[in-house]
Amino acid sequence: MTRKVTHGVARIKLGLDKQLVLGNLDAKRDWGHARDYVEAMWLMLQQSKPDNYVIATARATSVRDMCRIAFAHAGLKAEDHIVIDREFFRPAEVDFLLGDPSKARRVLEWEATTSLEDMIREMVDADLNRLRGQTK
Repeated sequence: MTRKVTHGVARIKLGLDKQLVLGNLDAKRDWGHARDYVEAMWLMLQQSKPDNYVIATARATSVRDMCRIAFAHAGLKAEDHIVIDREFFRPAEVDFLLGDPSKARRVLEWEATTSLEDMIREMVDADLNRLRGQTK
């Protein structure tokens, strides 16, 4: 979902598309950056015995707000470009997903350090650069 949004925002910013078609904008998710999650996995592997951890940011944000962050970074208004299509609604939608990383914080001394806003800006910039042919 995140890549679909940032790629769509980049395409709209560059004039390649006019709209982004999405489903449920009110679903809330706990989005985190792979860089932070890979660090958590590395810390898990350093433990003397295996255990289960929840790796999350402990922050839930709606798809709508995540889209607003992405469009705003590109100097656009999300409301001007998002089209809702019921076909993209999941039949068994989970409206609210939020992880509790307290054990990972306590045992691994890990917590996410990349904010959702920074992650989205980084992704939009990467998609803009890729679409402009500046990266492979």
